[in-house]
Amino acid sequence: MDHAESRDGATGTDAHTDVTPATPEPAPESGKKRRRPWVRRVRRIALVLALVLIVPLLAVETTLRVNYMGDPADGTHTRDRDAMWLGHAWVDGRKKDADVTALARRLKDTGVRDLYVHTGPLEHDGTLPESLYPRARWFIDAVHRELPGVRVQAFLGDVLANGGPEGLELSDAATRAEVVRSAGQVLDTGYEGVHLDLEPLHSGDGNYLDLLDYLRELTRERDAQLSVAAHQIDPLPHLHSVAGLVADHPKWWSQKFFGQVARRVDQIAVMSYDTARLFESTYGGYVAQQTSLALEVTPPTTHLLMGLPFYYENNPSHWGHAETVAAAVRGARLGLSRTDPDRELFGLAPYIDFAASETNWKEFEDGWGR
Repeated sequence: MDHAESRDGATGTDAHTDVTPATPEPAPESGKKRRRPWVRRVRRIALVLALVLIVPLLAVETTLRVNYMGDPADGTHTRDRDAMWLGHAWVDGRKKDADVTALARRLKDTGVRDLYVHTGPLEHDGTLPESLYPRARWFIDAVHRELPGVRVQAFLGDVLANGGPEGLELSDAATRAEVVRSAGQVLDTGYEGVHLDLEPLHSGDGNYLDLLDYLRELTRERDAQLSVAAHQIDPLPHLHSVAGLVADHPKWWSQKFFGQVARRVDQIAVMSYDTARLFESTYGGYVAQQTSLALEVTPPTTHLLMGLPFYYENNPSHWGHAETVAAAVRGARLGLSRTDPDRELFGLAPYIDFAASETNWKEFEDGWGR
């Protein structure tokens, strides 16, 4: 029986009369819409990624907080072997005798015995124009007069090409030879050492190690110091490799490479700032970790220095409220206490003089002074 016939029998209407079928009632909606399969998959993937990223991050932050706990050992104070980075104004003519007197007064009761004075930057071919440091001899003589026993080293730096369009190319032997010649040039001026800062320097760079070997021959012949500014050490195994895949400026070296560099120089200064840590406790714990990692592979005949942030910035790589001098000093003391509390060739190195505040100086002197 078709639909029309059933309605006819029920209503008694003529079988040939047009009857409009009733519109079926919509099925009631369930209280919850059914999710599409791809939405569920995306959410699961997002959850897994969040766990993969967040859980290790929380573990690292917790470890760093724990690393900052406890008290530094007695005697972990200055060994009178500290250093300080200085800006270019000391050698280009902007500073006067009164400035040197004020600097001497500031440093007199500290353990600073080496000054890394910005004398470059190097040209990308490794050369160094003498016009960049016309007052270097004046400054060296003034320091010797005002601060007997303090060495003045030429701080030479440049950006490395690392395959990019501009920068110093370490793979070029002629360029490395020019860097060595530039080092001899500043030693002829009267500097007592060469402090090299080339960035971004990839972990395992054999050309850099070759350059250090040649520089070491030169400085030994001149009875001068060879020092370098060093990247931080992998806080997690092989982190430098992962960072190198996603960043043009790898922040970390492997611990092995750090040790290879340390064995070739007289002084190695870790740039232990710009760490992206959000809290003072985790930054201090990070410095403690870096200090221990560096001590483990630095020979006792090489002078190890941990850098301090004598400046205030707020950006994703450096949060001023977290990266304080007080936290860095305490972290360095904790790392020293746990790893090699009797290490003599150890010090701290503030960066940099022209950005320093009174708070920076006070925290350095109170935390590290005897």
